[in-house]
Amino acid sequence: MDINLANLLRPQTLEEFVGQKHFIGKEKTLYKLIKQKQMPHLFFYGKPGLGKTSLAKIIAKLVELDFYSLNATSLKIDELRTIFKKYDGGLYKPLIFIDEVHRLTKTQQEVLLPIMENYDAIIIGASTENPYFTLTNGIRSRSFLFEFKPLSTDELQILLTKAIGQLDITIENSAKEYLIRSSNGDARAMLNLLDFCTKATNTITIDILKELRPHPLVDGVSSSDSHYDLASAMIKSIRGSDIDASLYYLARLIEAGESVEFICRRLVIHSSEDIGNANPHALNLANSTMQSALRIGFPEARILLGQCVIYLASSPKSNSSYMAINKALNYVQNEKELPVPKHIKDSAIGYKYPHDYGGFIEQTYMDKNITFYETKRIGFEKTLQEWSDKIKRKNMV
Repeated sequence: MDINLANLLRPQTLEEFVGQKHFIGKEKTLYKLIKQKQMPHLFFYGKPGLGKTSLAKIIAKLVELDFYSLNATSLKIDELRTIFKKYDGGLYKPLIFIDEVHRLTKTQQEVLLPIMENYDAIIIGASTENPYFTLTNGIRSRSFLFEFKPLSTDELQILLTKAIGQLDITIENSAKEYLIRSSNGDARAMLNLLDFCTKATNTITIDILKELRPHPLVDGVSSSDSHYDLASAMIKSIRGSDIDASLYYLARLIEAGESVEFICRRLVIHSSEDIGNANPHALNLANSTMQSALRIGFPEARILLGQCVIYLASSPKSNSSYMAINKALNYVQNEKELPVPKHIKDSAIGYKYPHDYGGFIEQTYMDKNITFYETKRIGFEKTLQEWSDKIKRKNMV
């Protein structure tokens, strides 16, 4: 039986592991903890093919723990309890790797809590979804979460060079470039494409690669610009109210094989960041577009995306809300915490209920007079400010 190329090149040590230097580099704290065999519970998240399982196996080997690989899609609670019982009361503990942890039920997570609390086992989870939204507070508070980022061109080049060294092949430079460029930072995808092409021929050309992968992976890269450059160009064109340029870059993204989700996320963010309350309907339309387009998919989703982009580009623009929340967060992160005034605490005495005073009554809500929000009075934002001014003048003495 042939050994899959990706498995053949799977790293066996931290030194062989490629990528994720932002948290697993030699000078990083997690690297030092692993080397010292001081293991916390870990949850890895990111796109497929970035090394989540490989790193878990390396850790298990280094800390010399029995390794159990489970998948949340088929995991049964009795299976967990059987493993835990095997090590109950012993000095040795297992390392349990759970893939697809975003599919763990609340009951399954509750079973893990006492095990994690007492460190009866080391739990490492992996997910393609952000565990901040899929794991309970109890699980998150007992573990550390690390995001796996797509491998860079240089990192993929390292892996590709190793792979070619294992194979008896001739490969064109353009084929090497396509392997890296079309894989969108996914090491497994790159190695699998090369692997299956070499099973058919030992002379690898870009044309042969494109027979198996005609287009870059979804949310991938166009032939001349990265998807981030094209997405940036689209958003800047919408921000600049250039409808035709916005449509052009949208078309480029679609033609390059960009995913509906990637495009929609950026349109939703833009509708709030750059349009905001100058036209609050923009956020509603962008969100509706995302929900509908994800259900419909390409090619028909292009119609919804085109309509949304035209609407956003045509809308009045204001970043007042975006600037306001940034200022508020900056203050909270860098200044002394302000106490909550007694009269607006829960079950407070002395609170004046605005509805008893016609909708507004002057009272203190923050212990210090700070201004975060500054309206630009653009579009509907002007109307909102007029309403706010009118409400506050109504009962002012």
